[in-house]
Amino acid sequence: MNANIVTIAENRFALQGPLTFDTVPDVLGDSRSWLKKGAEVTIDLKQVSKADSAGLALLIEWLHLARLSDCKVHFINFPSQFKSLIDVTGLQQALAITE
Repeated sequence: MNANIVTIAENRFALQGPLTFDTVPDVLGDSRSWLKKGAEVTIDLKQVSKADSAGLALLIEWLHLARLSDCKVHFINFPSQFKSLIDVTGLQQALAITE
């Protein structure tokens, strides 16, 4: 199963499906156009059906690329699988998780 990126509105996207070692490379490639200089992007993770450490690495890579492009990335609706990985790795602050 592939992961899909859905445009909800300008600079607002939703991910659907699994974010795993198999799907992350394609998602990263498809997302590079989001990170425009000065943009503020919101990524909704509510419909992510499965996540592993590659999915978490993707979120970190987006933050890195955003910093290089002088833009901001916000993540919303973290699935429980992501929350568990984030808790284990201690990345709550880096990913701006306030829940």
